[in-house]
Amino acid sequence: MNPKVNWFFDKSTKWQEAYQELREIVLSFDLTEELKWGCPCYTIDKNNVLLIHGFKDYCALLFMKGAIMKDPKNILIQQTKNVQSARQIRFTNLEEITTETSIIKSYIKNAIEVEKSGVKVEMKKTTEFKMPEEFQIALTEMPELKTAFDNLTPGRQKGYLLYFSSAKQSKTRNERVEKYIPKILDGKGLDD
Repeated sequence: MNPKVNWFFDKSTKWQEAYQELREIVLSFDLTEELKWGCPCYTIDKNNVLLIHGFKDYCALLFMKGAIMKDPKNILIQQTKNVQSARQIRFTNLEEITTETSIIKSYIKNAIEVEKSGVKVEMKKTTEFKMPEEFQIALTEMPELKTAFDNLTPGRQKGYLLYFSSAKQSKTRNERVEKYIPKILDGKGLDD
């Protein structure tokens, strides 16, 4: 147990008991407990394997390479359509965790095996994401913006493309593009 992570488990939430039970299960494996993205994250050889997190209707174990894990019980869930690699096992109460401990452990064991194998999840290339017309126009009109965008990491590029294209109206897409041009020119991602 990493004392820096204790606050997550000690805070009073709807999922406090479930979080603590998941922590005990995860720590029965030889994983390092860290705090990343405000959640307990479990690593092996400094590589992220899984994390514990919660939402309004469920808490979950999120497996970083869940897309390539074995899923014999068909319980791994893709959080949103844009998540490429990670998959969750969701829980809506403590009893689901305590009655399924052996299954949970088998998934954790598989996640560790996948990480140790070095296999990577094949991610979609940035060019496979929809390029909103409004952003394409800005890239054409501002060569320095295109250069700056091309120099961003693929993850940052995808973040912008998903954010820009998620707006339903052209006016909103234009507003988003205009707002984030300075960040792109500074080499920063959407959330930097």
